[in-house]
Amino acid sequence: MKDQQKEFLALYESIHESFARFCHARAYGLMDPEDLISESVLKALEKFNQLRDKTAFLSFMFSIAKNIVNSKYRRLKFKGDYNEANAHRIPYEGLDAEMRYDVTVLYEALNQLSTKEKEAIILFEISGFSIKEVAKIQNSGESAVKQRLKRGRENLAKQFKSDQLEHETIGTRSSILMSMFL
Repeated sequence: MKDQQKEFLALYESIHESFARFCHARAYGLMDPEDLISESVLKALEKFNQLRDKTAFLSFMFSIAKNIVNSKYRRLKFKGDYNEANAHRIPYEGLDAEMRYDVTVLYEALNQLSTKEKEAIILFEISGFSIKEVAKIQNSGESAVKQRLKRGRENLAKQFKSDQLEHETIGTRSSILMSMFL
């Protein structure tokens, strides 16, 4: 075992009980506390070399667990399955029947995308988060988010059979498509 791993384990052993209690309290009703502990330990081990003051190890672990929980809460805001019956029950103040239909069509199309693509499109195009913020929410790099957005837009364009926009760049095409719905 590497010296760094031994040092990590020695530090972790000394705080395990209090860290486990913290994770059980933070994860209550949201996720399995053992999953939170495991994910936190894994991330902490990956970032252990960035910890400058080893006496701050407990707050380092707390911060990681807190960020995981916050990320989980953020993701829950945007998670959901489309249900047409529920869509008709949602009050669309100021929206006419045609616009309500457009929103329904958009939701159906979004549900055809992969989970990551759908989440990226919703966060960036609809909710207005920056690419950097989407990357943080999705726990991935900015280039991965850009790729998901590109693929998601291309898949939406295919679903909407936007052949007449084929000569346009994907950015222009997605802007035109999104402006139709938003």
